[in-house]
Amino acid sequence: MQTTGPIGVFDSGYGGLTVLKALRKKLPNHDFIYFGDNARAPYGNRSFDVVYEFTLEAVKFLFEQGCPLVILACNTASAKALRTIQQKDLPQLAPNNRVLGVIRPSAEVLKESTKSGCVGILGTNGTINSNSYPIELQKFAPNLKVFQHACPMWVPLIENQKHLHSAGEQFIAEDLAVLMAQQREIDSILLACTHYPVLKKQIEKIVGPNVKVVPQGPIVAKKLQAYLQAHTEMNNRLSKNGSVTYFSSETPVVFNEKAGYFLGTKVEARHHSF
Repeated sequence: MQTTGPIGVFDSGYGGLTVLKALRKKLPNHDFIYFGDNARAPYGNRSFDVVYEFTLEAVKFLFEQGCPLVILACNTASAKALRTIQQKDLPQLAPNNRVLGVIRPSAEVLKESTKSGCVGILGTNGTINSNSYPIELQKFAPNLKVFQHACPMWVPLIENQKHLHSAGEQFIAEDLAVLMAQQREIDSILLACTHYPVLKKQIEKIVGPNVKVVPQGPIVAKKLQAYLQAHTEMNNRLSKNGSVTYFSSETPVVFNEKAGYFLGTKVEARHHSF
């Protein structure tokens, strides 16, 4: 009899919890394991080689926990490691398992959300410098005009809950001004970091009602649901007891406190380090 296992969700820190929250809402019967590499976060300023190494370690760990499917709920990991893991490592590690990212599904939805044909991307240095979104959008929406801006201060502001303080609000407003100054016709902004949905209302207030602010969690959840409907062989390998288990490379006390802020509910994590 074929054994079943949970869906693995990986992020370098806490932002992936916004994706997990959306996944659980869309797939309430499925089991999940979340692993945050919080002790080594952030990934945004790290090299391609280091992000690849760290991400592969996380994928291997989640496979060892019995996950047939792993979602890289991290734009930096998706940009710098996903393709190599899919093409080079997966055939040797576990050819029947799958690792999916957040860039392709987000790009597909971003294409559909614009009327002006001008879209903005906000992300970490790693995601923006990789040019992953312009490259992906070029494949199926070559006429789209893409404008990007890196916001390196946003993740620490969010994780330390300083984004609502006056200094935090100023950083956010200044970054948005830089993006919008590139092209006043931008009418859709993708939050290409899974931390950023925490700022969605703030961003909407600043950019105004004519600009659509697009978080990734609901996109990834909807696309994964469609993927599992189309790939019943994978869905049959997934356990469905409605459970979720949390792991962090940080001490559980620290993770539990901050994770609870992202999820709005109490979390009890286990520790795992490499």
